[in-house]
Amino acid sequence: MKQLLTNVCGLMARGMLETMQNGVVAYFGYGSLVNRTTHTTNIVEAFPARLNGWRRCWRPRADTSRFDVAILGARPMPDAVTEGLLVVDRADNLAAIDERERDYRRIALTATDIEIDGRLPPDCPLYVYQLDDKPGSGFGKQRILRSYLDAVLQGFRVEHGDGSVRRFIAETEAFEIGILDDRARPLYQRRVELSPVEQALFDDLLSHLPSVTI
Repeated sequence: MKQLLTNVCGLMARGMLETMQNGVVAYFGYGSLVNRTTHTTNIVEAFPARLNGWRRCWRPRADTSRFDVAILGARPMPDAVTEGLLVVDRADNLAAIDERERDYRRIALTATDIEIDGRLPPDCPLYVYQLDDKPGSGFGKQRILRSYLDAVLQGFRVEHGDGSVRRFIAETEAFEIGILDDRARPLYQRRVELSPVEQALFDDLLSHLPSVTI
């Protein structure tokens, strides 16, 4: 990770004029943003990181006009640590990320909230996207979309290893709502291709959860 951070500083110093003129920002991904293949902006760099004081949770989606499925969020929780990916991006890409994460609010972080092996670019703003909880709203028939979860788990496996996939399932709240299995006809717009090893691992770790095929 030190080398990755060195690369960030090196790229900035070696004449990335557009980046220097417009500035850079960093945002912590804990869901699909952990999978680099889902990124839609020309980022500067990304590297594994941990967010202190936050925990992942599945929550009901308020707007079911697009997907009648649960949504992944994160909430403050003392002493919790959430693995993920810290993405260093051009500041002029931030509006596009806000649109991608339009179900969330962008929250400012401090350097002490993030654990990384190295140093960020100077004066780099830090953010995380937080889902607004709606007290009293229940899941109903909402489930976790398999094609979305495949993308998320693949990202964690690539960035943090097999153990991180297990920790993701064990530590994320409300996994018991179960899976809406759309793998044969994926609904998630940034769906990914799984290797046979990945598919077998994910299916084994999720086999204890109820599943409905569509």
